[in-house]
Amino acid sequence: MRRRLREKGNAFVIPAIFWVLTFTIFPLVYSFRVSLSKVLYGKLVGFAGASNYLRMFGDYRFWGTLRFTLVLVLISVCATTAIGLGLAIVFNRKMKGLRAFRSILTMPLFTAPVALGYLGVMMFYEENGPINVLLKYLGMGKVPWLSHPLWATLAICLVDIWQWTPFAFIILLAGLQSISDEIYEAAVIDTSSGWAVFRYITLPLLSPVLGTVIMLRMVDAFKAFDIPFSLTSGGPGTATRTLTFYIYTQGLRNFDLGYASAMAYFLLAITMVIGLLFFRRYRELYE
Repeated sequence: MRRRLREKGNAFVIPAIFWVLTFTIFPLVYSFRVSLSKVLYGKLVGFAGASNYLRMFGDYRFWGTLRFTLVLVLISVCATTAIGLGLAIVFNRKMKGLRAFRSILTMPLFTAPVALGYLGVMMFYEENGPINVLLKYLGMGKVPWLSHPLWATLAICLVDIWQWTPFAFIILLAGLQSISDEIYEAAVIDTSSGWAVFRYITLPLLSPVLGTVIMLRMVDAFKAFDIPFSLTSGGPGTATRTLTFYIYTQGLRNFDLGYASAMAYFLLAITMVIGLLFFRRYRELYE
């Protein structure tokens, strides 16, 4: 009987093991091998050692894309978390239409980023786009959303914030609703200041959830590709190319798979360091 149960259990485990080995472990190991090799038209032709990694330090395009990626991460993560937290605080109460509002708010989250990027092309169209038409109606001049590096960066950040604010809102709202009302009732006895309650009660109790949202958003923002690709195509020039966009360009357009794999591993290292720092920080807090 036990043997039969064990065999049935293995029948469920084996597909998961096959999936991990095929779509995670093998690509990870093979791409590392490629990053240490010379690749010509998709074929490994020799060992390159660390030359692909050293090449990054002298590549000004790599540093430019990394700089833009860091700007996107900083703006998007901060704005998404702040707006999501504000909305969660506002709607952390019983009110009519809350379910309908949640459904409407979460729509961008379940939309393909490429579709949002192409929607942004229409919204930020410089001649007769809805946003510039509205600005013109308000007496403001035409904004070069997609032809100026600064405004193109802002346009990408706005679309990314629009998509991911619902993610922060849903998780932070769940975190707020998990805090007991008795704690707030006890706090009201000591102070009537809403800011004091938020600073000394809500924020410390919500910090694990807040940290999780920030960590997940940072890791995801470092991988941003779809919106810059569809909204600006990395332009004007290469001003809005993210690091993943540059990896795609080098690997799948220029067929420089060795260099692309090296940059992909550099990106993997960044995301792993971010995750380890967050986990270490929260382990220190709760030990």
